[in-house]
Amino acid sequence: MHAVLNSAFPIFALILTGFICGFFGVFDRTATDNLNRFAVYLALPSLMFVAMSKITLDQVRQLGFVGAFCGGFAICFAVAFLISRLRGRRIASASIEGLDAGYSNVGFMGIPMCLLVFGPESAPASIIATLFTACVLFLFAIAVIEIDLRKGSDFWSTGAKIARALFTSPLLIAPVAGLAIGLSGLALPAPLMSFTTLLGGAASPVALICIGLFLAQERVVSHDAVSIGVLVSLKLILQPLVTALLAFYVFSMPPLWSHSAVILSALPIGSGPFTIAKLYGLEAGVTSGSILASHVFAVLTVSLLVGWFALT
Repeated sequence: MHAVLNSAFPIFALILTGFICGFFGVFDRTATDNLNRFAVYLALPSLMFVAMSKITLDQVRQLGFVGAFCGGFAICFAVAFLISRLRGRRIASASIEGLDAGYSNVGFMGIPMCLLVFGPESAPASIIATLFTACVLFLFAIAVIEIDLRKGSDFWSTGAKIARALFTSPLLIAPVAGLAIGLSGLALPAPLMSFTTLLGGAASPVALICIGLFLAQERVVSHDAVSIGVLVSLKLILQPLVTALLAFYVFSMPPLWSHSAVILSALPIGSGPFTIAKLYGLEAGVTSGSILASHVFAVLTVSLLVGWFALT
């Protein structure tokens, strides 16, 4: 209980604070967008840059972590996709539901969660998980959607725009730049280290507040309780279970990395799938409802997981 109060409670308390502020209109959508932009363009990149600038060659070689984490979200994507297809949904809609089932909120929630539960040494694991979620799972789902919708020549122009947005994103550039410095053995000048550390310190609270604001303000929720229940179960139960089996029994890695893989896979659904669902007009209500429900139930599931790790 002590571990849960020290680690999980502050995370969910900040999300709840954001939700209350959004629900009562303390911050409107414009304010939420500005806070989100501050997190995405300044605070989170600074945190990622500092963490990756301290990475070692042994940490880069943790391929078992990559296999366990990616294996977890890949299996959940496949299961949700298959269930959706069996229920008569088109491929594009099934891809959105697959993304819902596999897309952990690793960027906004995973990084602060790992820092609180496991300490600064876990930062590389959460950042690597963020990169694979955004660069592999996210882009794969978009590719499937584009193919199914048969955009024709638009497919390539859309793909080029997405790739350009991804590779010019501070959330990709910052950790890659930090990784280059870390592997080079160079030391950052003290003023630059102080600047990025100070700015990165704002990342966790701002990101968590933004999650709560998003949940309060995006109230497009479907009445399809069956779909929402299936997706939330896959995300909060199946994904961490599969990841744990891979991390503990298939791949070899230090306990810090295996535990981080499981925690990161157990997180609720991030906002990325909702953005894509709204963009294409596909299952936005189901996705929004799944995001909200997964964050509510994750209070219990993630807290139990944190408590279990504290005992092991």
